[in-house]
Amino acid sequence: MLKLSLTAASIAFLFAIAPTQAQTKAKMVCNEAEITKLEIRIAAMPDATKKEVAMKKAAKAREMMAKKDETGCTAAMEDTFAD
Repeated sequence: MLKLSLTAASIAFLFAIAPTQAQTKAKMVCNEAEITKLEIRIAAMPDATKKEVAMKKAAKAREMMAKKDETGCTAAMEDTFAD
């Protein structure tokens, strides 16, 4: 009986934290405001090498946005801080 209760409690706990984990990996939206926020975060980066790489990725996102490529833009934005 105790084992069944612990199993049920464990399952309930996993269901309780699942929405929280899903929210932490929210998909980025490709628009001017979000790319600007991204560029502001990049500008604040202390490491010049990482900043340069991130700026190239943000420029790629802008390029994809101009081409109306939502998937490419979003992928570039998400990849900006992947390293």
